[in-house]
Amino acid sequence: MDLALLRTFVTVHRAGSFTRAAALLGLSQPAVTGQIRTLEKQLGRPLFLRQARGVTPTTIGDELAHRAAPHLDALVEITETGLDEESGVRTLHLAGPPEFVSLRALPALTPLISQGLGLRASFGNAEETLEGLAAGHHDLAIAAARPRGELLTATPLCDEEHVLVASPRWAARLGPGVLRGGHVVLAQLPVVEVHESLPFVSRYWAAVFDSRPAAAGAVIVPDLRAVLETAASGAGLAVLPRYLCEGELRSGRLVALLDPPVPPLRTYFLVVRTGTLALPHIARAHEWLLRAAVDW
Repeated sequence: MDLALLRTFVTVHRAGSFTRAAALLGLSQPAVTGQIRTLEKQLGRPLFLRQARGVTPTTIGDELAHRAAPHLDALVEITETGLDEESGVRTLHLAGPPEFVSLRALPALTPLISQGLGLRASFGNAEETLEGLAAGHHDLAIAAARPRGELLTATPLCDEEHVLVASPRWAARLGPGVLRGGHVVLAQLPVVEVHESLPFVSRYWAAVFDSRPAAAGAVIVPDLRAVLETAASGAGLAVLPRYLCEGELRSGRLVALLDPPVPPLRTYFLVVRTGTLALPHIARAHEWLLRAAVDW
């Protein structure tokens, strides 16, 4: 049996879609469809049931996937080991939000370097990160969204508390007006955010005030570390992860404008392609991050 046909089959099984599998394999959808039909003819059994949205494996399809996928993954492991033996280092390709990867994940994984692990990091939002992981560009991803389907497997990593902050000058100017509602705050302060859609401020307002922000961003910069420095310099209010701004809150460079009884949280997930935790370097990094997250 042609291994290329099995590889295509396993990719379709994990992706749940011919279109998705074609994108992951770098093939056209007709090519993927043709390969699956060829494999079905060779086996004399249907492997997938075509539906309006994607495909569902038949009983035979599920059985074949569960038997074939581990062996195909093992072949990938052999190939990767051979490539890495020249340098004696196994390389982990990690992706996720720049601030979290830089300040949390990479320091946590540093001890593994002395154990022969190489690290390559890429930054991006959840959509970009998960697409890159599914396409094989990354080995391990940290994302603030749980992926759907069977192609990727997600494990909750940690919860991130969000804090509404501003410089002491702006906090003093607001006074008790902060407590009268989100619109009062936005009416008086410019907003510093990572995107024009105000994702952090909008999420905070929905959770705390049960409303939507009614202002545009005064400063938009796609890195929370830059948001922190800009807000601390007096540009306006911002919503930041507590781990990121804890030092500035202690030093007084930033002031928490509210202390809600239930602070808004965002959950991070540790995501891999299904089956790849069988690879030792990915499994080791995965376990190491989960252990470190206990203290986050």
